[in-house]
Amino acid sequence: MINLKNISFGYKKNKPLFESLDLKLEQGKIYGLLGKNGAGKTTLMKLIAGLIFPKGGELDVMGFVPQDRLPQFLADVYFIHEELYVPKLKVSTYEKTYAPFYPNFDHTAFDSYLSEFGLEKNAKMTEMSYGQKKKVLLSFGLACNSRLLILDEPTNGLDIPSKSQFRKLLAKAISNERTFIISTHQVRDMANLIDPIIILEAGEIIFQENLYDVSKKLYFDISYRTAEPENVLHAERLPGAYRTVTENTTGEESEIELEALFNTVISNQQKISELFKTNSTHE
Repeated sequence: MINLKNISFGYKKNKPLFESLDLKLEQGKIYGLLGKNGAGKTTLMKLIAGLIFPKGGELDVMGFVPQDRLPQFLADVYFIHEELYVPKLKVSTYEKTYAPFYPNFDHTAFDSYLSEFGLEKNAKMTEMSYGQKKKVLLSFGLACNSRLLILDEPTNGLDIPSKSQFRKLLAKAISNERTFIISTHQVRDMANLIDPIIILEAGEIIFQENLYDVSKKLYFDISYRTAEPENVLHAERLPGAYRTVTENTTGEESEIELEALFNTVISNQQKISELFKTNSTHE
């Protein structure tokens, strides 16, 4: 589906962001792309979408070279950036103008998504709030039925009920033929949805695992000790307790807390790499 091999890229000539970056992604999955600010998440998604071009290496997305910008490729990719731009059009006019670029666009589904979010098609997009604009573009992106949907911070600007609705719509829209890539800092909004997890740090992919393997290798717990527990990979202070992450030595499964997982990986890169090195789930 998506194959990056030995990719290099940098915005400044003498300061590369990616060097020898390799990544493989499969169809039918919702990938969660996590990382600190400046780690390269948005740049990676733009490279995959063909919005910027690598300086070196091979990049194959659905059998296309993204930088060729072929119509067949563009018709099967939809990218919603965190920084929204909407034209001075009504929602209905936006649909009539842009839907023809996507051969598999489902107008009935688009109407249904808008209704779920409580939006009217005769509303002018430039007069909407940020959250309403986001809902329109999310609805449009899902209705495109493109094989690749890329979402950068999709829940920013959404209220709590809208986040819940979005998760339900996304779960319904995924299929064996589609791949979603979601970059977010709001990992709790994406709990029980994104899987596998990719963590990017300083231009390098330091973690790429599915949640099944995470549950086999790591154990997430709440400890009510008065002091920070010992022999843990990561501990976060809670009121009267600690959220802990330890190596799973018993085989007992626990509920994965994505924020704790991210912090554990970032603060224990070598240990986590050793713990997961026997896994082969890097696609």
